[in-house]
Amino acid sequence: MSHARMTVTLPEMVWIGAVSQTYPDVTFEVLAALPADDRGVGLVELSGRDVLSAVAAMEDHEAVTSLSIVGTTPEEAVIQFETTEPLLLFSARESGLPLQPPITIRDGTATLELTTSRDRLAAMADQLDAMGLDYHVEWIKESVDPERVLTARQRELVLEAVEAGYYDSPRDCTLTELADDLGLAASTLSETLHRAEGKVVREFVADLSGATDDLRE
Repeated sequence: MSHARMTVTLPEMVWIGAVSQTYPDVTFEVLAALPADDRGVGLVELSGRDVLSAVAAMEDHEAVTSLSIVGTTPEEAVIQFETTEPLLLFSARESGLPLQPPITIRDGTATLELTTSRDRLAAMADQLDAMGLDYHVEWIKESVDPERVLTARQRELVLEAVEAGYYDSPRDCTLTELADDLGLAASTLSETLHRAEGKVVREFVADLSGATDDLRE
């Protein structure tokens, strides 16, 4: 499973790109978003200076077909809206990927985090390319399944080592001290931990390289 953060540049021809660039001090937090046929329905929280002006600009834009104010203050507003230009929502839908709120939009740039398979992540990138949207992947992290990678004994000893502070910096215990506490020879413990560490690192690097390659293709 891949965890990624990406930023997407929203052009001025798209309503949220235009409004957020007109009011760069306003942060748009998309709290919920759902596709509805050829439209998208969303709940967004605005915060910062000129919030009320940004709300008015949303309401005036032809791509925003309906808008209702859920709550508002001089510096915050929660808005439910419907739009004919939910580009990120359509990109996610076409790639079979649910969007994870909140999605932060500020000054024409959307920041979103995704948790999915490498194939779905690559499909999302393809959809953004197809729509002509520029994007940047800030980071990708891979989840390593310890039950698949390590034996039961290796998992047990790695957990014991973590709890004892063996992997802290500086270490709270030495290899010899940990081995004594576990009733093992230091050489046996060292070999088992070394094998476990090697498996975890190799799995992580393989998955990370694969995810990065998928996005670059």
